[in-house]
Amino acid sequence: MPTDTLAEEAPQRRSRGRPRKTADERDDGNRRQALLRAAAHLFRRKGFAATSTRDIAAAVGMRSGSPFYHFENKEALLAAVMEEGMQRALQHQRERMDAAVAAAPDALSARECLRVLVRGHFHNLLGPESDHIPVMLYEWRWLAPQQKQVVSELMAEYEAVWVPVLQALRREGALKGDTALARLLIFGALNWTAQWYDAEGSASLDDLTEAALQLFVKDLE
Repeated sequence: MPTDTLAEEAPQRRSRGRPRKTADERDDGNRRQALLRAAAHLFRRKGFAATSTRDIAAAVGMRSGSPFYHFENKEALLAAVMEEGMQRALQHQRERMDAAVAAAPDALSARECLRVLVRGHFHNLLGPESDHIPVMLYEWRWLAPQQKQVVSELMAEYEAVWVPVLQALRREGALKGDTALARLLIFGALNWTAQWYDAEGSASLDDLTEAALQLFVKDLE
């Protein structure tokens, strides 16, 4: 076959099958995560209303319209920040509890389970890259009803793990009052630390955990 014929057919052979992804397409997941981190940070620091998509794009070195390739609008980006935060919180909660159970020589007591949950919650709320959860707490009003439903289901799954622990503590006499109200009050107190906690201060997350347990649970020893 003449070489000029081979040259003509080569492009056709290369075009068969799935086209190769461009560099931008290959980096879609990383860019999306970068946008979520930047948006969470800015929404927490400046508030949702005061943060523009231009601000978010600039924070990750994108053009002003690039976020709309990944998210329909700023509200969709906010919802994604909250969903991402709750998914990560759920994963961390499971991993931390599994690790505590595996490390314990005997079954964990209800108080020990609560310690694991409280310490994990402080990590989700105040630890590294923890902007997502405070955004969920304080920018909730901007979500559409359907978006609120999705996030609410994730929150319910997260809080459901606490219910049997609090019920066990009440049966032991270590927790007084209605467990449903106790759960709401405990979360209210823990979540408020996002307003005042200083990571550079003298109190560690372990210190906060012990203080919370002393406040909420009666020592039966």
